[in-house]
Amino acid sequence: MKDSSQGAPNTDSAGLATQRATTSDSARLLQDVPGVSLYGAGGVSSLPAIHGLADDRLRIQVDGMDLVAACPNHMNSALSYIDPSNVASVNVFAGITPVSVGGDSIGGTIQVKSAAPEFADAEDELLKKVQASVFYRSNGKGYGSSLSAALATENWRLTYSGANARADNYFAAQNFKPAGAGTSGSAWLSGKEVASTAYQSLNQDFGVAFKHDDHVLQLNIGLQHLAFEGFPNQRMDMTGNDSTQINLRYTGQYAWGELEARIYDQSTDHAMNMGPDRFTYGALGMPMLTQAKTIGAMTQGNLILSEQDILRIGAEYQQYTLNDWWPQAGGTMGPNTFWNVDFGTRDRFDLFGEWERFWNPAWMSQLGIRSDTVQANAGAVQGYNAAAQWAADAASFNALERSRTDRNWDATALARYIPDDTSTFEAGYARKSHSPNLYQRYPWSTNTMASLMNNFVGDGNGYIGNVYLRPEVAHTLSATGDWHDAEKEQWTVKTTAYYTHVQDYIDARRCDFGGCGGSANLHTRNGFVNLQYANHHARLYGLDLSAQTQLGSNAYGDFSATGLLNYVRGENKTTGDDLYNIMPPNLKLALIRQQDAWTNTAEIQLVDAKTKISQVRNEMQTAGYGLLNLRSRYAWEWARLDVNIENALNHHYELPLGGAYLGQGASMSSKSIPWGVVVPGMGRSINTALNVSF
Repeated sequence: MKDSSQGAPNTDSAGLATQRATTSDSARLLQDVPGVSLYGAGGVSSLPAIHGLADDRLRIQVDGMDLVAACPNHMNSALSYIDPSNVASVNVFAGITPVSVGGDSIGGTIQVKSAAPEFADAEDELLKKVQASVFYRSNGKGYGSSLSAALATENWRLTYSGANARADNYFAAQNFKPAGAGTSGSAWLSGKEVASTAYQSLNQDFGVAFKHDDHVLQLNIGLQHLAFEGFPNQRMDMTGNDSTQINLRYTGQYAWGELEARIYDQSTDHAMNMGPDRFTYGALGMPMLTQAKTIGAMTQGNLILSEQDILRIGAEYQQYTLNDWWPQAGGTMGPNTFWNVDFGTRDRFDLFGEWERFWNPAWMSQLGIRSDTVQANAGAVQGYNAAAQWAADAASFNALERSRTDRNWDATALARYIPDDTSTFEAGYARKSHSPNLYQRYPWSTNTMASLMNNFVGDGNGYIGNVYLRPEVAHTLSATGDWHDAEKEQWTVKTTAYYTHVQDYIDARRCDFGGCGGSANLHTRNGFVNLQYANHHARLYGLDLSAQTQLGSNAYGDFSATGLLNYVRGENKTTGDDLYNIMPPNLKLALIRQQDAWTNTAEIQLVDAKTKISQVRNEMQTAGYGLLNLRSRYAWEWARLDVNIENALNHHYELPLGGAYLGQGASMSSKSIPWGVVVPGMGRSINTALNVSF
């Protein structure tokens, strides 16, 4: 890890290359970043969390675009739209996030970028680059390939990148459920097979860039065709996701500083239904469709006021439109179309200013303020038919004033002190705000089947929206100490402590009205329940510790070691409950040997038991575990071969953030899937990848 100019840890190219060999999920490129954990989801769609705050509480940008999940289960997460092979850099802003990179988020910012455009050095020169890769992973029989090509002159550049990945269901290290078919006539599932974990994806990008002096204009068109992705902690699978992203960016260097402007557009068609491991509920299954469109624009100027002062000012706009409907499926689910969210809109307009001053070589300060206006609305809805279970809820929702305008604001204050060549200290305060998303405000039905479909946290419960939700406001204090040798080459130790108090934290309460009420729903402690989103107060606090050191060199090579420790605690201060999906304390230790072109790594991962759980959700506890990972790579000038053994000892474990196992059988009912089974981690997998470039 190294520090960016604003203090965000970012992954280096070697670290990214190592991670690519083991995953087709771009979110997993973050798993060695201090303070980051991952919610389990589909094979290419994990949801990152920073210091216990996840998903929409983070600002996640892909090549500068704020991409929004268009699914009641957040299956098409932002990072699923870029393949790991196309990721050139990852920046993670945790804690005190500058207002120039924050906005509508309380947990931090993740910026994932493809390679910046590179041009030929001379007018008569033609720059040509081609990179290709293939991989195979034994557990789940995953395989895929990628290809990127670039052709550039001094002023023009054309690029293409494409990547495909597919895998069958993966297997745990031991039986965690009875063997049997997921449904009548379907394939036999062994006790180790984690159903609904297969996937098949294709991502492509076409780019053109033009450079004149210090000005660059870049246009990229991204296409995704995701044919299938299973979700073992959801009631359904993603049976299709087709998306087009258009991204136009300008950057220019001027005597006064730098100007950046961007316009982007994303159109998404998304489908859910029953995958092959689930009961299909008739010939049609239970189709659930979503269409969404995002239009965004931003402009930012970085003004050099003096040798010591930089002023960043900017404006951003985003328009988001969502339609979520469920076609009739026969029986009680017809003859009408069920409208889960009808013409939902969520529009943002932001203004910000940020002043950064270098007082002297030792001291730097940064102050920022940001205005964030969010307008949300949704149209009238209807159920499958006029039966009471649908009609009463629809009439009640349609009578509400559904339009909401939130006028939020953020502020940050940060100071950095560098007393000498071997230490750096940083401390600050941030006030951050985040408005509810459309799936927290507008899902309306108290019918159990309908509420079970509105769940993006993987706990197996049903969720009902709340039009009256207020924005979350987080107050964060953070302090960091960084100690190292003078050249930052021999050793480093870095620790960050943080405390966050969240006003109006969006948690949940047991549903006590309409079709989801009743004594069983209010009092059960060992089953799935129906919940409604509710504002409470919460606090989160914790510690990140990372270290690395050179151990020495001898005839067997150069030896080094790394370590990473994460601790976070989350509490609901209104109810006294624990917050959901908080990663237990965890530690990674790695020993690295490098000799000429060979690099070998032995990594131990230790995770404590998860005993602090959300009682209102009947969250499940998980046991502690330890894993051994072995990795080896050999690099030539033009190629690189990776061979990794993940979970080398084939140890069985439950994923602390994996959620409830719902991947097979009659998953549409809260009673037909046994409660108490957590999605297990993957057993031993031998992963190989070959990358060539010329």
